[in-house]
Amino acid sequence: MPKYKRVLLKLSGEALIGEQNYGIDNKVLRNIARQIRDLQELDVEVATVIGGGNIFRGVAASTRGMDRASADYMGMLATAINGLALQDALEKVGCFTRVMSALKMDAVAEPWIRRRAIRHLEKGRLVIFVAGTGNPYFTTDTAAALRGMEIDAEVLLKATKVDGIYDKDPALHPDATLFRKLTYMDALTRELRVMDTPAISLCKDNNLPIHVFNLTVDGNIKRAVMGEDVGTLVTDGSVN
Repeated sequence: MPKYKRVLLKLSGEALIGEQNYGIDNKVLRNIARQIRDLQELDVEVATVIGGGNIFRGVAASTRGMDRASADYMGMLATAINGLALQDALEKVGCFTRVMSALKMDAVAEPWIRRRAIRHLEKGRLVIFVAGTGNPYFTTDTAAALRGMEIDAEVLLKATKVDGIYDKDPALHPDATLFRKLTYMDALTRELRVMDTPAISLCKDNNLPIHVFNLTVDGNIKRAVMGEDVGTLVTDGSVN
């Protein structure tokens, strides 16, 4: 029995790269689509926020001299490319989907309208949110927290390339310790970089749990939704 009825799944653009150096690995995309379909077969309502770092990162471009606002808008367009690719993969495995954009792009996506998004979820459609919040200077992590609260999601599922949240970078420190549970304040004060500070603060202020897990382990999305002990759960400390 699923622990959650409605979830917000945050996918980074980098998760789509796979073994490549850039762009979208179709094998990875198909695997993600299959895992999401498994959730819908459990009657879990799924919305997704997707990043664009596999194509273009606004923050990185701004450090090289590009105007930050222009760079961020370019990053939002990259998320739309990823969102359309995910939509295609999902529909190939039998999911009904809608792409909703915070930036107006009527030819390829519906505009972000909260009540319409909720209605899509209630009808069993998977909703893909692209273009972040529609504003520069905000990350897709913040967009995920915001959209999660707006659609009344029960949890924010943060899919990453590592097993959860560690006390230090496990790629650099073999003795890094994996946390199974953390409070929002722990994540903020210890600067563990699970998500950016505004995103964690939004979740804290509105008591939206964050579940961080390794997307590259097949079946982990379903395990997280079922409430299994996978990855790291960030809450106010009252959730068992």
